[in-house]
Amino acid sequence: MTRLLTENAGWKILALLISAGLWYGFVGETELATSVPVVVQFRNAPPDLEVTAEELHHVFVRLRGPATRLNASSLTQVIVLFDLDDIDKPGEHTFNLGPGNMQLPAGVEVSRVVPSQVRLIFHERVSKDVPIEVRYAGPPPRGYRVAEQQVAPDKVRITGPKNRVDDLTMAQTDALDLSSVVGHSEFRVPAFLPDPQVRFDGPAPQISVRVRLEKIPE
Repeated sequence: MTRLLTENAGWKILALLISAGLWYGFVGETELATSVPVVVQFRNAPPDLEVTAEELHHVFVRLRGPATRLNASSLTQVIVLFDLDDIDKPGEHTFNLGPGNMQLPAGVEVSRVVPSQVRLIFHERVSKDVPIEVRYAGPPPRGYRVAEQQVAPDKVRITGPKNRVDDLTMAQTDALDLSSVVGHSEFRVPAFLPDPQVRFDGPAPQISVRVRLEKIPE
């Protein structure tokens, strides 16, 4: 058996290399086309402005290239890059999408981008303090009512695009369950902002809520 494996070993290795080369030439370099969603990145973003654009969540690119380049690993390298160096005030700005502002794997070409343009809207970035709204999952136990409620902190600072921040009047707690409370109880819950375009100015705060229940006089 060993003799069969080693006899004419050089020729066998050469034949194997030729077969591998033919396979690579036929399969490895077969041209394919695919459509992928892409990551959008900003460069030189103005520090005092916020960018909004719903279209950025739906940018798809039609690519063409060798099969060896259009694999899951290389497709993660596809990036649309917007240079915002010329943007210095609020307003609308339209950007074209194409090979000129895309990062692609070597040997891969763009055949189509949907949409071909996006309109970015720049808003002034503002901050303000808003009160905390305490939410309850349901009423207190039968025969009891909320006599006192203490919230700390009772306000939180938020930041984001001016139009969104102006419309937001409060942050909320997760719903508190009072069904088993008959006296004093303290809850620690996260604060929540109902607008995804607005964020806390700093780490998301934990809210302490102290509740005192009392029996309803008969």
